[in-house]
Amino acid sequence: MSEKLAKLKYLPNNFEIIENGTHVKCAISGKLIRLEDLNYWNVELQEAYYSYKEAQQKREELSKS
Repeated sequence: MSEKLAKLKYLPNNFEIIENGTHVKCAISGKLIRLEDLNYWNVELQEAYYSYKEAQQKREELSKS
């Protein structure tokens, strides 16, 4: 299977695959996240995060605005 960017709909405890693929991109770092490793996302912003560090960085950015 070739590498392909997936399109997802992020839900509170899961995600729905809109367009099949193998990975998504972190909204903060741009790192590729394999779907089986995806653990952090923001439902309201519909963004994925590589790790808790990027998710925390986004929370801090949002709290400043």
